[in-house]
Amino acid sequence: MEFEKLREIIADVMNIDEKEIKEDSSFENDLGADSLDVFQIIMGIEDAFDIEIDNDEAEKIVTVGDAVEQIKNATN
Repeated sequence: MEFEKLREIIADVMNIDEKEIKEDSSFENDLGADSLDVFQIIMGIEDAFDIEIDNDEAEKIVTVGDAVEQIKNATN
């Protein structure tokens, strides 16, 4: 559930096909995201899931899987 919704957000921000996004995809290396893209993705996550991700935690998000874990931790 979290992954599918997250994939939509990433695809929208990065303007790429959702099929390119895997849970082990690195935002920077695999998806070509820069720091602004990652910031926009995090903002999208916060809006979509009605959560707040602390800046220290946001810096730890390197892969799509990391973002999924942040969402799960914040919603539990």
